Amino acid sequence: MYRYDQFDARLVAERVEQFRGQVARRLAGTLTEDEFKPLRLQNGVYLQLHAYMLRIAIPYGQLSPRQLRRLGEIARDYDRGFGHFTTRQNIQFNWVALKDIPEVLAKLADVEMHAIQTSGNCIRNTTTDHFAGAAQDELLDPRPWCEIIRQWSTFHPEFAFLPRKFKIAVTAAEHDRAAIRVHDVGLHIRERNGEVGFEVWVGGGQGRTPVIATLVNPFVPERQILDYLEAIMRVYNRYGRRDNKYKARIKILVTELGEAEYIRQVEEEFAAQRTSEKIDLPQAEIDRIHSYFTPPQLAPKPEVSKHFEAAKVADPAFARWARVNLHPHKAAGYTSITVSLKPQGVAPGDATDTQMELVADLAEQFGHGDIRVSHAQNLILPHVALDDVPELYKALDAAGLGAANESRITDMIVCPGLDFCNLANARSIPVAQAVQAVFADPAYEEDIGKLHINVSGCINACGHHHVGHIGILGVDKKGEEFYQILLGGRADEKAALGEIVGPGLRAEDVPGAIHRVVEYYRAQRTSPDEKFIDTLERIGHQPFQEALYAAD
Repeated sequence: MYRYDQFDARLVAERVEQFRGQVARRLAGTLTEDEFKPLRLQNGVYLQLHAYMLRIAIPYGQLSPRQLRRLGEIARDYDRGFGHFTTRQNIQFNWVALKDIPEVLAKLADVEMHAIQTSGNCIRNTTTDHFAGAAQDELLDPRPWCEIIRQWSTFHPEFAFLPRKFKIAVTAAEHDRAAIRVHDVGLHIRERNGEVGFEVWVGGGQGRTPVIATLVNPFVPERQILDYLEAIMRVYNRYGRRDNKYKARIKILVTELGEAEYIRQVEEEFAAQRTSEKIDLPQAEIDRIHSYFTPPQLAPKPEVSKHFEAAKVADPAFARWARVNLHPHKAAGYTSITVSLKPQGVAPGDATDTQMELVADLAEQFGHGDIRVSHAQNLILPHVALDDVPELYKALDAAGLGAANESRITDMIVCPGLDFCNLANARSIPVAQAVQAVFADPAYEEDIGKLHINVSGCINACGHHHVGHIGILGVDKKGEEFYQILLGGRADEKAALGEIVGPGLRAEDVPGAIHRVVEYYRAQRTSPDEKFIDTLERIGHQPFQEALYAAD
């Protein structure tokens, strides 16, 4: 992974001391909350429903054991013993006292972490495939390009005060695990005639106006990608709506201009860049960044591990977990492991201080010191020998991290909702937990197969309800919480937006309604291998809607 150079270290340290002074002035009353707001947002500090919330950047979702231990320490010493991992591959602490935040940021700086550009109208944390560098189906490792984009975008003077927040995702695999088509900019690394480049998607997003991104350019050579991103950003910065924050995202600009006109303007801006404006990205610098992401030295292993196979025979629970939570690795005898943060009864995405420290220990012992945060709010150990999986599982299971549900119905993306967020209209976590309880039987859940449920507590869609196979949206109606159900969304290479299928349901009616939909799917699928989304697309929404609202 990337290591700070002297410029990175100095920049972050100076920012910590600057914010320390700003917090002192706020606590002394010489700064009002309105005056303090733009300063705190530049340092990842939000004012939530009950307290300030600190959001910490995890660039492209990669952590070292030292960093994860530090996050566990912060959870224990400055929060309430847990942290919340997000869909942006970041972590949030919901209960850190404002007086302590500068010290927390200083502790983060010691392990090459910060909270810069995790909030505000700037280019946010660049995300990618959580299996990057390990996946069998990737063209190449996308993380070096995420790092190049991070360095280009951090404190970019032209894009520090955009019309609205801006999110970029990168993938290099045919199966899109980074949801690039629902980002402001999505980049898919491609190869053409032996040359590496980027397929560029622009204008995706969720929220009040969900949009699937437009393919703006099928191939931009890698040496030109930063210049092309500058052209995209300049057109947006020039014409993006600053008069109305609900119409300020780039998706609105692309929609209002029309795809053809927006593409024309980007190409015109790109062509108009003078030589002095071009970003000098020599091959030596590209190679230097790539060198930080050299794969670990994996000892040769046989493709089949006798120890692993014997453990599956001896323990059916382990065998189920291995079927569900392991992902194929590009090296024989190795696998990538999803550590689920979605056990029954826990707020999805939460991890305790001791759980973080355990995962850090296991990453050092078994995983070559590499940890990832996934778009789906789980942790990943991407490089684990099959021989070591049984012992690793035992440690995870003993710590409450042995749920066998990766990409299954209880592995939900869920926003904090009204329990924490002052923007929310309804609670998300209790509804998600009630649905989880219906599908608590591991054998039942495995029979259902891959099915993504996403839950949001308001129209801002932090729970990504628009792209869940089943989406749940909390709304407020005259002081009561209701939940609209969406069907048919997906965030992969076949990205689609879910459709609201009828009137909202009371919270207590949601679990039963979801159960009826799932049972209808099980009755209609052509085989156990046909996934929920495939059955839904084959049959259509109407019969599923009828099942949703049928009487028990």
